[in-house]
Formats: sequence, C-alpha cells, structure tokens
Amino acid sequence: MKSPHRLSMFSASVKTIRSDQNVSISSCPIRYYGVEYNNIYIKFTNNKLAICFDAMYNVTAVGDCIIGPKPVASVDFSILQTAVRSRFQNVSGTSNCSVKFEAQLTSGRVSVVSHQDMTVNSFINDFPVSYEYVNSVLCAVYKPGSVVSSDPNTCFTRTCDQVATVQNSACGALETCLGNGSCGHGAICTVTANTVIDIHGKLKTIEDRCSYTLLSAPSDPDFQIVAHFRERRRTDVSFLESVVLQLNDVGFHIHLDQGNRFVSLQLNESLLSLNSSVRSIQGVLMSRDHRGVTAEASLSGSTASVFFDGHMAQIHVEGPAVKTLGGLCGKSSADLSRLRSSDSSCQKKHQQSPDSSIDCMAVAERCSLLNKPPFDICHQHSGPQPFITACSQTLCEYPALDGFNCQFLEAYARSCQLNNVTLKTWRPGASSFCRDRTCSDHEFCGEKTLGGETRCFCRAIFASKYRTSDTLGEPTVCNQSSASVILVGCLLEDKGIKHSALHLNDDTCRGVMDPLDHMVTFSFNGTNSCGAEVTTDGNKVIYTNTIKTGNITTGVITRHDQVYINFSCIHTQPEVKTAAFKIKDRSVEANITTGAWNYTLTMRAYSDPGLSQVVDSNTEVQLNQKIWVELNTVGLEGGLVALVTDSCWATKDQPPNSTVRHDLISNGCADSGDQTVKVMGNGLGTSNSFSFNMFQFSGSSTDVYLHCKLELRKRRSVRYSATFISMTWTK
Repeated sequence: MKSPHRLSMFSASVKTIRSDQNVSISSCPIRYYGVEYNNIYIKFTNNKLAICFDAMYNVTAVGDCIIGPKPVASVDFSILQTAVRSRFQNVSGTSNCSVKFEAQLTSGRVSVVSHQDMTVNSFINDFPVSYEYVNSVLCAVYKPGSVVSSDPNTCFTRTCDQVATVQNSACGALETCLGNGSCGHGAICTVTANTVIDIHGKLKTIEDRCSYTLLSAPSDPDFQIVAHFRERRRTDVSFLESVVLQLNDVGFHIHLDQGNRFVSLQLNESLLSLNSSVRSIQGVLMSRDHRGVTAEASLSGSTASVFFDGHMAQIHVEGPAVKTLGGLCGKSSADLSRLRSSDSSCQKKHQQSPDSSIDCMAVAERCSLLNKPPFDICHQHSGPQPFITACSQTLCEYPALDGFNCQFLEAYARSCQLNNVTLKTWRPGASSFCRDRTCSDHEFCGEKTLGGETRCFCRAIFASKYRTSDTLGEPTVCNQSSASVILVGCLLEDKGIKHSALHLNDDTCRGVMDPLDHMVTFSFNGTNSCGAEVTTDGNKVIYTNTIKTGNITTGVITRHDQVYINFSCIHTQPEVKTAAFKIKDRSVEANITTGAWNYTLTMRAYSDPGLSQVVDSNTEVQLNQKIWVELNTVGLEGGLVALVTDSCWATKDQPPNSTVRHDLISNGCADSGDQTVKVMGNGLGTSNSFSFNMFQFSGSSTDVYLHCKLELRKRRSVRYSATFISMTWTK
C-alpha cells in the first residue's frame, strides 16, 4: 500500500484525544493566505468528527473545518518537527513542522496531515474517505477558481475563489435548473422548418410529413402539445405547419395555424378571433400581436406557453415540470417513432433533385451571423450552434424564400429574450409572416417575390400530378344535363392567370372560386348552355365549350398569358332496339343510358286530345277510332336539345323491318298515304305527339305493332343519331 505522504525523519509525542478539546499548536502554527491558526478545535458529535481551526464546530455556524466520519474510539494527535512533502499538485514547497491526526474508522485507518503552508487531503488505504473540507480548509486542496462540486440536477455548485473562500452558487430566484447543470428562465424549445431544438439544446430533424408530440408532462397526462409537419415548395423537405394544444381531460383542442388564427375544436369546429387582449379559452390564456399568437396553460404548479408565428413555434415552460418533460422538446433520447401521432401514409419519402441555385457556402456564412453581434450577448444563456446547424441544414436544401432567410436568426433572438437578454434592434418592424392569409389544406402561404407580397401556393406533392400531365385542373365532369370542369386556383396563380379574367364561350359565364379550397368551377347546362357547341361524330354527340381569357388588349402584342382550354362531354346514342308491349301495359318505357348522359323515353296512347285518358287493357278501341300517341322524355334539358319524331309506322309482325307495313309519319311529318294522321309539337321540346284513326291489317286479326324512330337535335342545329321505340296493339 502506498502512503499518501512522504515524511522525513520526525520526532513527536502522541496525544490521544477522546472528547471535545481545544489543542494549542502555537509551536507549529498553520498559515494559509495570510491567516495564522494557533489552535485546533476537536469535537465529537453523534456521527461526525470535526477538526476546526478558527472555533469549536457549531452546526449552525460552520467555520474553517475538516469534517468526517466519527472514529471508533479516539484521535491520536501529534506535532511533527520535520518537513512534509505532498504529492498533491496544489501543495508545493516544504515547511518546518506539521500537525498530524490519526484515527481508526470502521472501514480503515485515516490520517490527516497539515503543514504550515497548506492543508493536505486525507486518505484511507490510499483512497479518499468522506471527509468534507469547509470554507478555507476546503480551498487548501483545490486550486483557486476551481469547481469543488456540482449537481446538474439542482445546479448547486461550490467553487473556491481567489482568496480561498468557498462560494456556493445556484439558480436565481427567477431561474429554473434545466436538469443539465445550467440555469435558465424556464425551459425553451424551438421548432423551425423541420428542426426541433429541445430544452437541452439538442437538435432533431423531422424527415416526413407527420404529426409529433412536442411536449408532454407526467404531472399532467391530459395535456399535450402536438406539431403537424407538411411539405411546401419541395416534396422532400417538410415544414412546421400548425401547432395543437390538446386538453384531453375536457375533450378540447386549440389549433394554431399559419395565418396566425386559432381554431377551437370541441363538439364543432369554430374559428375564433384574437387581439392583443388576453382571452381565456378553457383555462388557456390566448392573445395575439403583430408577431404571432401566444397560448399559455397551467401544468400542476408550472406554466407552459406556446408562441407561433406561422413558421416558428417556441415553447417556454417554467416551474418544476421542466425536469420531467417528455416529447420531442423534452427527452433528448426520445424515439421519434414513439412520438409520431399520424398514420403511416405520412412517412412516404419523396425524392427531388437538389436546387442548383442554392450556394451552401453563402448559406453557412449567413447562418454564422449568430456568432457575431448583436447575438453574442446571448451566448452565455443559449448556445447558438444548434440554431446555426438547423439554419445551414435547411437553407442548403430549400430556397431562402417565405421569410426563411431571417427565420432562424429570429428564433434565436426570441429565445434570448425569453432568457431576459435584451438584444440591440437588428430587425426593426418585423411582424408575423402571412398574417391573416388563409390558405386551403393543399396550399401554403409564401412570397410572390423575395420580401414581397404573399399569396397561397400549391403544395409540391399536391401539384405534382397536375404538373406531370401539364394540366391546370381536374377532368371534365359530365352529368345528366350539365357539364363542369374544375381548375386549381393556385396553379392558375403560378402562371399569373387571374381566375376572374376567365370565361366560357359566352363571356357572361365566369368561373366560381370556392372560398375554402380556392378551386375554380366552370359549368353549363340545359338552362344556360354558355355558348356550348354541339357536333356529331358517327353515333356520338359532342358538347364542347372553351375556357378563355377576356379581351384584355387591343394592340398587336400582349404580355399576358392567353388561356384557351377546351372541355367537352360525349353522348353516345344507343343502337336500334325494338321492344313490343301489349296495350294493357298502358305505356312503353325505355331507359336510355349512354356514358355519363341518360334519359327516359316513354310512349303512351290516349283516347282524348288532352292526353288525359290513357288507353289501357280495359279500354275498348274501335276501328276508325282516333287515338293520340305521346312520346315523352325525362332527363333532357329543353334548352339544349329537342325530341324529333322522324318516322312512325305499323307492322303486321313484330320486327320493325317486316315486309307488311303502314306508314304514319315520314321525315317528321304526317305521311301522305294516311290522311287521318296529325303531328303536334314535333321538334319543339323534349316531347311531342301525333294522332291517327285505328285500323287493322287486311285479312288479318293478329296484333298491330307500332314503331317510331326518334332523334335528339340541338334546336335549329345538328341532328343526332336515331332511337327506336315500339308499341303493340292486341286485338
């Protein structure tokens, strides 16, 4: 076993001390930093031994002492009239005498040696024991200015100053120990773009478009702060989109969005207005100024405030809850997958070519401004490196638009202010970005030009399907009697096109923008065709209209994009079909469906010109009795088309092309071979009728089959392909 001290020859008389005593050491006084000690005060307590140099040990007023475990029986005291050299780096030189104490402890034997110029540490079997050095004696074994002890959980630190006095330090009255040995005015977490700088100064990066728990507190399990991340101009970089305060105990959520608004979500979603006055919502204090929205909630003796300006969120927690915070802002080692609160669809990775216009060297230089004035005054309270790294990492991948050229500097400056550090004005008149601008779910608010006006832009993933196909909207929707097309408002704005300048062939027919999703709808129908053109191609009828810009210039040149978007609906006529029905069925009805268009055609026989007395199976029809037949459609718009009866004829047999036939209508008019036929309203609407006198085929008592060929036409325009319908009379 090595000895902690090398003692040269000595001679001393040993004195055994078993009770409290004042021992004179005037023959070998101890001098330290100009103070001379001539007495040693030895005191035994219930479990301690105190060796003091200025007065007898008093638990309420401890002087310059060495305090350690109580010995088994006694303390052996001696004065060594010799030189002592120590192997401790803080003890140098020699002295003419030394004072030595030895005691037997339950764990071994301990010796304490003090010489004239310095007090030396104590050892048991070459290992330090739990002796506590107090005040000046403590500083005898530590260099001036060095830290003797420090507890990172309490931030309590003991330091020897330059005059050998122990200085105790802890967090100030308005400060909180952050659990990492540093004090602050509460814990601060900053979320900007896709980066999170937690309360310990650790940087985390979000690589998907999911929702994550930013903050949770075990002391208040019903409270959470959640962040939603979405893409913006690029598919491969996500950004903080909104922040939600969840008060699950009352089933209440507060949603802070990019337009500096907040939405309370309880039984029904409602948009609430804010101003600089504080408003209490379910115990959460809400306010708004030119910089953004602030929400403050209580957490079992602590407070948590959330600030959001549309780009950056800062969470500030004060009180005992700081030491146990969870979420991305709390635990630096937290597993991101455990904090994700969205479904797996948001985790899909998207690839996009790097932006060649970005100069990463210039980005790094700009981000490093945080190392310089006026920001350097804050370095002792909040290290700038996480902010510099987040800034460089983001702006090397994403263009410095939409306020991001200053956003990371602003985030650091605000964290300094939360630590009660006042920076010189570096960005006068700064206000929240895109304040009061409301964009839809597939949009985000951004700058038209650097530092210029703002508008709603299409999110990159949403817009990719349109840009890939070089379209501005959705395919045409063809309904039974109308057609519509929807254009994407933000895509129109990308091309500098104002939706209000667009119209159909009829320039009074304008697009209608939905105030919520900013989609622009153009449509026409049978009531208002908006100048739609109708053409035929074989058995197809095509309705065509055009979205175009108005006459915005009268010169030979223009500097505005000219828009000319055709859209159409195609109606395919059915093949000729014949269906025979007995008169007892009262009417013949055929449902005709073609593509997205459909209508119902009905043939009915009546015994009166008012078409009110239907001929049914109980009606006796006599030869030469006048019968009225109505052909009617349901589902056609009279403003677009008219029903034309081209021809009607009767056959002896069921097939319409039977050899034996009698013509009633030919080429839309009464056939000249039957003077009893009269045609009414043919081609004037979606129904018409005709009448004739009843007959039978000569030499036959079989059924009479009535057939009609009909056409749909645009009024005073083209002819559509034909449709057939048949009716049977049974004798």
